[in-house]
Amino acid sequence: MTTLNPLTSDDTALAHAPGAPGTQWWRQAVIYQVYPRSFADASGDGIGDLPGITARLDHLADLGVDAVWLSPFYRSPQADAGYDVADYRDVDPLFGTLEDFDALLARAHALGLRVVVDLVPNHTSDEHVWFQAALAAGPGSPERERYLFRDGRGTDGAEPPNNWQSIFGGPAWTRTTDADGTPGQWYLHLFDSRQPDLNWEHVEVRAEFEDVLRFWLDRGVDGFRIDVAHGMVKEPGLPDWDGHVSMIEGSDQAATGGAQEADVDRADEVTGSGNAGPMFDQDGVHEIYRAWNRVLAGYAGDRALVAEAWVEPLSRLALYVRPDEMQQAFNFAFLAAGWHAAPLRDVITASYAVNDPVGAPTTWVLSNHDVVRHASRFGLADPGSRPNGIGHGDEQPDEELGLRRARAAALLMLALPGSAYVYQGEELGLPEHTALDDDLRQDPAFFRTQGSERGRDGCRVPLPWEQDAPAFGFSPSGVTWLPQPAAWSSYAADAQRGVAGSTYELYRAALAERRARGLGLGGLTWAREVDGEDVVAFHNGDLLVVANLGAQAVELPGDLRVVLASTDLPLGVGDSLLLPVDATVWAVRD
Repeated sequence: MTTLNPLTSDDTALAHAPGAPGTQWWRQAVIYQVYPRSFADASGDGIGDLPGITARLDHLADLGVDAVWLSPFYRSPQADAGYDVADYRDVDPLFGTLEDFDALLARAHALGLRVVVDLVPNHTSDEHVWFQAALAAGPGSPERERYLFRDGRGTDGAEPPNNWQSIFGGPAWTRTTDADGTPGQWYLHLFDSRQPDLNWEHVEVRAEFEDVLRFWLDRGVDGFRIDVAHGMVKEPGLPDWDGHVSMIEGSDQAATGGAQEADVDRADEVTGSGNAGPMFDQDGVHEIYRAWNRVLAGYAGDRALVAEAWVEPLSRLALYVRPDEMQQAFNFAFLAAGWHAAPLRDVITASYAVNDPVGAPTTWVLSNHDVVRHASRFGLADPGSRPNGIGHGDEQPDEELGLRRARAAALLMLALPGSAYVYQGEELGLPEHTALDDDLRQDPAFFRTQGSERGRDGCRVPLPWEQDAPAFGFSPSGVTWLPQPAAWSSYAADAQRGVAGSTYELYRAALAERRARGLGLGGLTWAREVDGEDVVAFHNGDLLVVANLGAQAVELPGDLRVVLASTDLPLGVGDSLLLPVDATVWAVRD
């Protein structure tokens, strides 16, 4: 049994100093990600929509989050679930209308919720008016300069311009057909062939996206999450690269460049949570974000930019959140650390070490729409693994173990100073759909890899709202675009609301305590009074946080008063309590 010893001043180590009260909202916000097609369906067509989101916003206000991030709802052919945008200034009819968006925004603001929208600037849809004009105009035209068209190599240009591979599998180049029917130039797409990459060296591209920012800022949005924020600028000349690019950013198979790996201090180590190569993390991206920072600075209300940048080491990620660039950047190294104590301590320490000098908050995240839900990842034999989806024939997670660890991880994350993101359904303890039939999958990564990777559909299944309703209350028709597992009945929101010990009530209590105690702007001091390599323990103000990731219970002294725990704590010797395996406690000394 691991024992928590009396605290002495020599046993502490300051990792992060407290922030100033009353600073910008995004420094301490807990932001809830809504994946629109899977959140709530008001129309009954089986696909979530903006009116459905509006009708369920009370759930988020009651939960206690500060803001909502909406994944793309723009006009799109939906080749990649809306991340292939055909019109950045309109709502796809699948989700509603601009008037529906305005109503959602007004209702969110009335409830005290800020709204962050997704922006997808690395690529457009192949149905975007610019790309259609480029195809029609032909080689050498100004229209083609907005994208990355190149002549092929080899005889008659029959080989791609370079050897780059798509993140979704297969070549990153597709050849066009000229008006006379003969093979033409090639265009670059780091993702699906229906998502051509833009040329961010072009002045029209930069001006267009600054105008798109203003369009949504004028409507009242509070910020933007930037998709593939590290991918817009490519190395000049588009040189060949012999590394491997993962199909899902930051997965187990993600490559890391040798130059980045060399001479990296352990506190800033490469964790497998970054994309590498000449198509990612080029220094030129920072000029773009400095310009965007100036656009947002022209609006009142502390508008924010958050980077989806699978970049490492963490010192490289910190460049995106310098004072004149973005306000937040997802900490994917924290996500990649899994349920292992030493990597978690290293990532937390390193994150503050690189972000504090640039005055940026650290932005914690455990799950999103691109990765297997952490309630399932943590139930695998290796709770640090990150498969690209789970399906029939794959290792199936231990659902009970995964949920236990997920609840503990949530309390650990929500006690950390900085900002945090919660993926929809996470507050319900929702697991991955790990038995989805392959013939129902829709992720382009599944098809471009001929099924060798399951893809991301399993984390995108529509939410269960009502235990006994058709489609668990997701849709009035009982139709869902992806099937919900029958076992999700027990995870439904109405089955957990008001139920002591439920995952929903755990999140609700944690968010209330986090706000009341100002944990987001707090400081972090490592609690050295805990013996054991498998324990993560720290102080944030007067709150002691202890997470037990080991194989033995941790004995807590009798002078601790439990504020919140991820599970019931049994009695130890005398007045002491035991912190079980795979559990986290918040406590104060009486």
